[in-house]
Amino acid sequence: MAKEESVIRFEEVSFEYGHNKPILEEVDFALRRGMKMAVMGQNGAGKSTLFSLMTGERKPESGEIHVSHGMKVSIAAQVIPREKMDLTVRDFFSSYFDKKVYDIDPKIDAVLEVVNLKGHEKLHDRTVKSFSGGQQARLLLASALIQDPDLLLLDEPTNNLDKAGIEHLTKFLVDYSGTCVVISHDAEFLNAFTTGVLYLDVFTRKIEQYPGNYHDVQRDILMRIDKENRKNAQLEKKIQENKDKANFFAQKGGKMRLVAKKMRTEVEEMEEAKVDVRKEDKTIRPFIIPAQEELSGVLFELSSYTIPHGKKPLVKKARVSLRKNEHLLLKGPNGIGKSTLLEAIAKGVAEGATISEGVKVGYYRQDFSTLDFEQTVFDALMNVMGQPDEKRLRSVAASFLITGDTIYMKIGSLSEGQKGLVAFASLVLERPGLLILDEPTNHINFRHLPSIATALDQYAGAMILVSHVPEFVAQIRIDEILDLEK
Repeated sequence: MAKEESVIRFEEVSFEYGHNKPILEEVDFALRRGMKMAVMGQNGAGKSTLFSLMTGERKPESGEIHVSHGMKVSIAAQVIPREKMDLTVRDFFSSYFDKKVYDIDPKIDAVLEVVNLKGHEKLHDRTVKSFSGGQQARLLLASALIQDPDLLLLDEPTNNLDKAGIEHLTKFLVDYSGTCVVISHDAEFLNAFTTGVLYLDVFTRKIEQYPGNYHDVQRDILMRIDKENRKNAQLEKKIQENKDKANFFAQKGGKMRLVAKKMRTEVEEMEEAKVDVRKEDKTIRPFIIPAQEELSGVLFELSSYTIPHGKKPLVKKARVSLRKNEHLLLKGPNGIGKSTLLEAIAKGVAEGATISEGVKVGYYRQDFSTLDFEQTVFDALMNVMGQPDEKRLRSVAASFLITGDTIYMKIGSLSEGQKGLVAFASLVLERPGLLILDEPTNHINFRHLPSIATALDQYAGAMILVSHVPEFVAQIRIDEILDLEK
């Protein structure tokens, strides 16, 4: 790859968090202008860290990152920083520039048009926190685009987006002429526009670069693993045969000992020829979310709900009642108020909603704000258990790949995907009677989703689910649907 073509090039780059958490070791790769790459790798492998190295926010321990002269890198992160939530839209966009930008409003209008967030009203004076999760995802993308970058980095851009939002973003990326790198667990989305993959191997801490669309690369990786396994199996067989022969000849003594020595040398050579098969991503173990026992009758009722409607919210009637083992799917486009309704129900302040006395609520929020980011994982999980049981806690944590030092890390320092796994471990230990889930696939490695879908499908309490991922919802038993738009 010609060096002058590269917009960014990593040369023997190493990075670690402290001494005990190496992320990258002597990594080499380069991106040419116009490339559209997907980033693959396990939760916690360092995908978001890779982005912060590309933007210059973090510096490598060793090695060089060469960025083309005058090149602008901009990133749409996974979540809007908490300190920017109270800003107006105008101030939010202004915060991405070092110098004051005069007459920024037309620029804001142009990028809001691109991300399909132009309403009838002027949005410039609204605060960021007044937007829904899906609308905030669009603001994040627009904040990257307004900087007019040469290299656009998107971290989980489809999280919280409804079907129309994902279709709009996909079309934009198909037509986009710049260089783009995307972290996402949405295979169909990635397959529509990517031309290659950067794979972060959590075991070797290297980055492997593959050409082809996302599906091609997944197939190539699996074929390579299969080939490596077969080659190793053949070598294993030969190694064992030679060992057996070497032992036999060694016992014969005399000249046969030389034959045995030669065979042992061959064994060593074959041992070295064995390839390190790339360990495939670990997946979480199948699990169940136990439901609160001794509950009967109606656990939850909804007679009315409120949705935004211009200046005055609109109150709509509903007839929903959930008993044990009944699952409700809440539908509606971004901005209709799904998350607002779920939060009000979970806090017990939703008008028109009643949770029966004694019913314990397990609430999975899309921004993980039910978790205390200052707590360690261990303390957070211990707090949700009715009776402390360290053995059970560690067993449940391990089934969600929370092992070793991770259990003593502060929740705020985990990757978004790991926070999601901690949230699920909490629900398992909590044993809720009413389970409320707001976009439970966000940030989660797609390999874990079948186990999560099975657990929700089998959940024996009452459940309210919001999800914009049809393939995921299709795997879960739904008894009732409430479409907030209708």
